[in-house]
Amino acid sequence: MISSRRTKDILLYKTYAELKAEAQRNFLGFLWWVIEPILFMLVFYFVFGKLLGRRPEAFIPFLLVGLVVWLWGQATIAQGAAAITANRGLLNQAFVPKALFPTVIFLKNTFKFLFALLMLLIFLVAYGFEATPIWLEAIPVLVVGGLFILGSAYLAAALTPFFPDLQVLIDNGLRVLFFISGIFYDIDTLNTSYKAVFQANPAAVLIDSLRTILLAGEHADWWRLGSVLAGALCIGGAGYAIMRVNESRYAKIAY
Repeated sequence: MISSRRTKDILLYKTYAELKAEAQRNFLGFLWWVIEPILFMLVFYFVFGKLLGRRPEAFIPFLLVGLVVWLWGQATIAQGAAAITANRGLLNQAFVPKALFPTVIFLKNTFKFLFALLMLLIFLVAYGFEATPIWLEAIPVLVVGGLFILGSAYLAAALTPFFPDLQVLIDNGLRVLFFISGIFYDIDTLNTSYKAVFQANPAAVLIDSLRTILLAGEHADWWRLGSVLAGALCIGGAGYAIMRVNESRYAKIAY
């Protein structure tokens, strides 16, 4: 059994190793952490802002806030689903709490997200938005978002080794969520009976909350965020419990 202090050391080391390895795999290294969301944003700006003629006021900041948040969650959940099976080489060498693997994925992508978030805030100020004290309310929103993303990664990581096809379902499910989360359009302007369903989407709640704080300079809807937090605790708790109960089984099913 590994002590809690040893587990913490492993967690920090693996997170650092993952970030270093990812940076070294590309010529531009860590610059891709900034370039990727910018390229993604430019593609959608060109499609919806130029080709389709949809250019609402401050469309670039509106789009960029959504994309930066989405890329954080999408990468963490997709990679988290394979976190345990991807570390099958370690499973029979020593006992390591399985929750460590998706946690490493979360910390790695959160570090990259914070880097991109800093670039976003600088861009917003340069674009003309005023950095007011209300921007500090983005911190609890990001904490709630982080807990939901981590909880989702826990549940995906816990179940995927038993149901490998779940990885495919998660990947396709994330594609669907991308288009119904209001990343490149305002859900409030939709004229459809599914509007309430779109608004209940946790990703949409988080994105809308950050836009309300950073772009509109207004307070977020904390009741909606509270429901996301409750869901995060339930999902994360379920995923963690499944990993704890099946600690010894993962090594057997990985081979």
